[in-house]
Amino acid sequence: MNHCDTAVVGAGIVGLAVARELLIRAPGSTVVVLEQAEAIATGQTGANSGVVHAGVYYEPGSLKARLCVEGARDLYAYCDEKGIEARRIGKMIVATDEREIPRLDELERRARANGVPELHRIDAAELREIEPHARGISALHSPTTGIVDFAAVARAYAADVEAAGGTVLLGCRVSGVAPASSGGLQLVHSGGTVDAQRAIFCCGHQSDRMAVMQGADPDPRIVPFRGKYLRIKPEREPLVRGLIYPVPDPALPFLGVHLTRHPHGGVLLGPTALLEPHARSLAWPGTWRVMRRFWRSGSKEIAHAVARRSLVAAARRFVPELRIADVMDGWHGVRAQAVGRDGTLYDDFAFAETDVTLHVRNAPSPAATSSLAIARHIADRFEKLPG
Repeated sequence: MNHCDTAVVGAGIVGLAVARELLIRAPGSTVVVLEQAEAIATGQTGANSGVVHAGVYYEPGSLKARLCVEGARDLYAYCDEKGIEARRIGKMIVATDEREIPRLDELERRARANGVPELHRIDAAELREIEPHARGISALHSPTTGIVDFAAVARAYAADVEAAGGTVLLGCRVSGVAPASSGGLQLVHSGGTVDAQRAIFCCGHQSDRMAVMQGADPDPRIVPFRGKYLRIKPEREPLVRGLIYPVPDPALPFLGVHLTRHPHGGVLLGPTALLEPHARSLAWPGTWRVMRRFWRSGSKEIAHAVARRSLVAAARRFVPELRIADVMDGWHGVRAQAVGRDGTLYDDFAFAETDVTLHVRNAPSPAATSSLAIARHIADRFEKLPG
């Protein structure tokens, strides 16, 4: 296909949800999704822990807060409709000493302000009833937090797109964007060109490059962080019934080392959050400002990355029976983190726009959970573009 009404660049879960939403709103329109990989959901969508977040962590009033709660509700309904298993196995956020109680109080405040359903504050005895091997002095229990295979969800979105008349083109890496002679813009890709009246870019790790190609501000830049997981050996998986998390550091957009049951089976321990030292990242002033500001956290992450003992010790704070002999190698993924020139770690979803394009500049977790709600938000913004 060489002409379309709208091109969507990126066949991760957000890009496919957006294409699906556009076709729901404008049946009969032509929508083309361009993906550089040979399969859909090969990036962050297919390499995450599979957690359906409930909306506990996010600042009330933020896009994350609103879209996560809406998105989780809609995602569960969608999975029920499509026969995709989405298990509400519940999450514990565990405080292990008195110093963490004020942060746990703040998380509870945020969660209640965000409308997180069925949230409970529990004591040490109640924690042991739900997670017998966990230990802490207090915890937040979110029973509606769950797990799902997000790659399977993305494939279902792709099927919806194609059933509605849209097209998903794989192996089409976009390398250029220019005004089209017929109006709109022309996207040059590895398989040829597509002329589109308008375009939406949901490019993950490439989001900043695509935006700059369109004349947008280079700030923020995507700086990748590598997340490595260990896996608990099958005979020790009963140590964890659901999802067990620490109380996170509010200064960082990461949740700390946690234990999660995975939708494909097994229990993961991790992740690390180690900045990948790419030349492009190191050339960005904000990267150095982040390293100077968070050098203590960075030192811990280096220790987690190079030594199992360090990663296991972090989890033993709330599951003390866990031992180094209980774990084996797991897998890793890379998170696309937007970093400002001034060293700001972008925590909320962020966008940039031109007359005929919309760029998703930052879509970290809980983007997969929120995908249907994000798609509506993006489509609302897209409809208001002047072009």
